[in-house]
Amino acid sequence: MIEHEYTFRVMYPDTDQMGSVHLANYVKYYETARWELFRNIGISYHSVEEAGYMLPVIDMKFKFLKTTRYDAKLRVKTTLTAVKGVRIWFSYELYNEKNELINTAEASLAFVRREDWKPCAAPAFVLEAIEKHRNI
Repeated sequence: MIEHEYTFRVMYPDTDQMGSVHLANYVKYYETARWELFRNIGISYHSVEEAGYMLPVIDMKFKFLKTTRYDAKLRVKTTLTAVKGVRIWFSYELYNEKNELINTAEASLAFVRREDWKPCAAPAFVLEAIEKHRNI
């Protein structure tokens, strides 16, 4: 298990007519948080692509607990929970400035070869970085 925290502010275009963050933006927030976790353990998305791999999301679910608005400072706690075969799993907790949990999510992704999108095992350099940083 590897954890990482990422903090950001809600931008005005992320809100809807009701003044709340539109639900579609949670995908973007968690995507960014996931790659910040990877970057923190020494892997950039660019390096994954250059090595001939892609990581499409194959499943994602959310639980909306509280709303949030423009200019709110949010913190995402991202946890890489497992890697097995072609799949990798993440969980997310999103907190507001009061440290209130406002959203949770889970996502599974699959490693695929860039040239044909066929599922494949995670590349060795990714597995090595994960193993090196597991439970640190």
